[in-house]
Amino acid sequence: MNTLTSTPSTPGSRRQFLAGAGAIGAAALMSGCVTSSSSSGGGSSSNGGGTVTLQSNLSSPQAKSAMQDLVAAFNKRGKVKAGLNTVASETFRTQLPTYLTSANPPDLLTWYPGSVADTYARKNLLLDVSDIWTRPELSGYSDALKKLCTSSAGHKVFVPASYYWWGVFYKKSNFAKWGVQEPTTWDEFLALCETIKGKGVHPIGLGAGGGTAWVASAWFDYLNIRVNGAQYHRDLLAGRHRFDDPEVHKVFDTWSQALPYFDPNGTALAFQDATTALLNNRTGMMLIGTFFADAAPKDQLGDLDFFRFPIIDPKVPAAEEGPTDGYFASARTHRADEVKELMSWLATAEAQEIYLKGSSGTALPTNPQAKDAGTPLVKKGRALIEGAADVTQFFNRDSSDALQPTADTALTKFLARPKEVTSILTTWQRDAQKIWSQ
Repeated sequence: MNTLTSTPSTPGSRRQFLAGAGAIGAAALMSGCVTSSSSSGGGSSSNGGGTVTLQSNLSSPQAKSAMQDLVAAFNKRGKVKAGLNTVASETFRTQLPTYLTSANPPDLLTWYPGSVADTYARKNLLLDVSDIWTRPELSGYSDALKKLCTSSAGHKVFVPASYYWWGVFYKKSNFAKWGVQEPTTWDEFLALCETIKGKGVHPIGLGAGGGTAWVASAWFDYLNIRVNGAQYHRDLLAGRHRFDDPEVHKVFDTWSQALPYFDPNGTALAFQDATTALLNNRTGMMLIGTFFADAAPKDQLGDLDFFRFPIIDPKVPAAEEGPTDGYFASARTHRADEVKELMSWLATAEAQEIYLKGSSGTALPTNPQAKDAGTPLVKKGRALIEGAADVTQFFNRDSSDALQPTADTALTKFLARPKEVTSILTTWQRDAQKIWSQ
């Protein structure tokens, strides 16, 4: 696992750093999770040539449509053609190891860089694409982003396309109607929850059911980086601390203070349904990444806003979650040259702007020459990441896909039976140790 070794010390230098790094924080290799299912196109050949198969987990309606636009634009360019296979995100996540070890795998796949990609690279499952990083299409990317896309063996195995931020989202019209303001501290947040509860609305939506249990990990991530700091968090996920340590107990003690304000259906609804609950005023707020907007009607995006996850200990530098998304290729592809042509194009400003235009537009492009949507929401999100003391990814991205199910199990048990937290953390440590020992 690689680490970045320098942190910009001023807002200006941080902006310059992030412009090419896709929001990569200091001393961090970054990489959360995103979503339904369909197939369009695709071809197979064992002798090179033919259609490059792009396996995508971006299956919410707008994201899927944007990916279709992207492939259509590429196919107009020349000899190399691509076919898109869209797979429900949770199915994709569980099947990814199978995809990569298949004798006839998808050629190119959407997923995450950093620790997650390196896990597969160390098993010799990812195509070495170091040569395309010398091409003009990737010449503007920063050293920090290059490190993020480099395996522990020193090979480039990833091409980044976008990054996004997490925040506590709400409807501006509701906050105005309730006469409330964005909180900045944990105490202010709890007071806000009490006010919203008094309006007959569940203050906090979740969306950790229906196959998206991983959403609960956002609460663990943010509470841990607010209570113990980003470096402790990364060390914990790497197995250098224990899930049953006193520091982790403190995280859950803090979380318990907010549990009375969670939607009781939070672990029964998938995040898409939890998004609908927020938009339909059944919940007041939701900690989520901007990908949720791809499941929201575009005419409601203008009413959405967010605030930074509240500060709990002002002595702990305020880190943020800023996951990077993009592509890696199977080492077993039979059309490596064609795959590299597609990956090179996906790194361009042209390609990234096509995707942003077709989707909700709430992601940020990694190509420093690409333009984002420029909306007030996007500007605020970019400022959040650029002003962060550090930037982490999501739970599985800072650890591994294999560790994510242990979090899903532990956190959903905690939400259902918070008084059993001691035994839950003991079991979590045991299950995590099995993963770390492999």
